[in-house]
Amino acid sequence: MRLLFIGFGTVGQGLAELLVEKEENLSKEYGIDFQVIGISDKLKGSIYNNDGLDLKEALEKVKSGESLFDLSGYKYEGDALSMILKAEADVMLEATYTDIKTAEPATSHIRKALERSIHVVTTNKGPTALFYKELSSLAQEKGVRFLFEGTVMSGTPLLNLLRETLAASSVQEIKGILNGTTNYILTRMEEGLSYEEALKKAQELGYAEAVPDADVLGWDALAKVTILAKVVFGARRKPFDYPCEGITGITAAAIADAKNRGKRFKLIGKVWREGSNIKASVAPEEIALAHPLAGVMGATNAVTITTDTLGEVIVVGPGAGRRETGYSMLIDLIKIGSQK
Repeated sequence: MRLLFIGFGTVGQGLAELLVEKEENLSKEYGIDFQVIGISDKLKGSIYNNDGLDLKEALEKVKSGESLFDLSGYKYEGDALSMILKAEADVMLEATYTDIKTAEPATSHIRKALERSIHVVTTNKGPTALFYKELSSLAQEKGVRFLFEGTVMSGTPLLNLLRETLAASSVQEIKGILNGTTNYILTRMEEGLSYEEALKKAQELGYAEAVPDADVLGWDALAKVTILAKVVFGARRKPFDYPCEGITGITAAAIADAKNRGKRFKLIGKVWREGSNIKASVAPEEIALAHPLAGVMGATNAVTITTDTLGEVIVVGPGAGRRETGYSMLIDLIKIGSQK
């Protein structure tokens, strides 16, 4: 399996670490032997060698703060698209930054790879939220896979559960905590911090970006809700077609008042059927303390899935993280490598 990394930041490196760590197991258990032939990253440099690169050495370079260009003889001067056009790869691993308004440059990367009949594994929410139907149809036409388990709840297997394990069930509603950053902030506010203090703590821990809008305004959760609406319910609408409200208007006083009434604020993303219509939203909700979602604290994610066969199924797990999101890509790789 010849692999091409497009994006070698936190997620790409998380996957690379797992590939190095589990190389022997992948070969022995799944018959998957891999070779990395290219890595393209806007900040860390780009390298290419059709005969294979030393992934362990590449990891050591970027972890020590050096550029990938320092791997002598393999420096690549072109951009990501030109590498995708050049590479004789089996799978492209797309882990560039997410832009849920334009879904670029990731959508161009994915479209070009699929056109060349290269399988695609991505954790990028933008392309799936905006262009799922187009990209999945292109993959089918070219006889390859377009997989994106890590776009919702990171390495916690939600999409695979919904599409495979619950395939015979009619899902009526998916509702839950889909953004760990806001859940962490609300948890700390309940402990007595102001919104500003809790946000600063989240930024210090790496949960929130310097400009935290995608999280605190609800956009990240909105992208995930849109993906669920499209993949599970067959909806066609785009992210900002759905109502979305973040947590910036929630005060410490409101949180304390809710607690006194036996409730707790959570930023809830949900998708549900209403007759023949598919609806979705993101907004803060007061959840009764007795409800399973109310007990999910910190940066953890959780959803409840309402089905006709099993009633309510609850999934709880990490929704972000270097290793966790890398793991989601590894699962998709195994799926591609194991197909007959």
